[in-house]
Amino acid sequence: MKELILVIVGAALVNNIILSQFQGLCPFLGVSKKVDTSLGMGGAVIFVIVLASIVTNLIYSFVLVPFDVTYLQTIAFILVIAALVQFVEMFLKKNVPSLYQALGVFLPLITTNCAVLGSALTNVQKEYNFIFSVANGFGTAVGFTVAIVLLASIRESIEDNDIPFNFQGSPIVLITSGLMAIAFMGFSGLIK
Repeated sequence: MKELILVIVGAALVNNIILSQFQGLCPFLGVSKKVDTSLGMGGAVIFVIVLASIVTNLIYSFVLVPFDVTYLQTIAFILVIAALVQFVEMFLKKNVPSLYQALGVFLPLITTNCAVLGSALTNVQKEYNFIFSVANGFGTAVGFTVAIVLLASIRESIEDNDIPFNFQGSPIVLITSGLMAIAFMGFSGLIK
């Protein structure tokens, strides 16, 4: 149990997919204007990454390895992720149309979000079993959600501040992201 908690905390904070590995920056910068939208994107990413971790682990363990075609892992993982994102998109369009509209083009971009693929490939590279793959996927997705919601709350807080013209828009968002990455480096000594 201790190892599972370490994997989750390590994936969420110490090796945060956005702030230490710099994967998934497109939705991180694009969807982080409002906290509500960020929470919706975080929920969708949690769902996709956890399911992708489950399915890709099963495909890798029971199809790719036995047939000695592990070189197809990236293609197989991308296909799984694309199918899961289509499922999420159809679900949100039917059940939560306001969130579907708010996420806009960034929802289908979860398919190409390298954070999702990076999580699946990390599970293979670290040779995690099924349980640890799911735990790592969950931790990665929670870390993604924490980072995007934090950035959204900061962006909402500084929206009315007097920011010099040259720093308005993307520059201040990138500076804020960099400062967040530096702050998350403080977690590096948390797990040995």
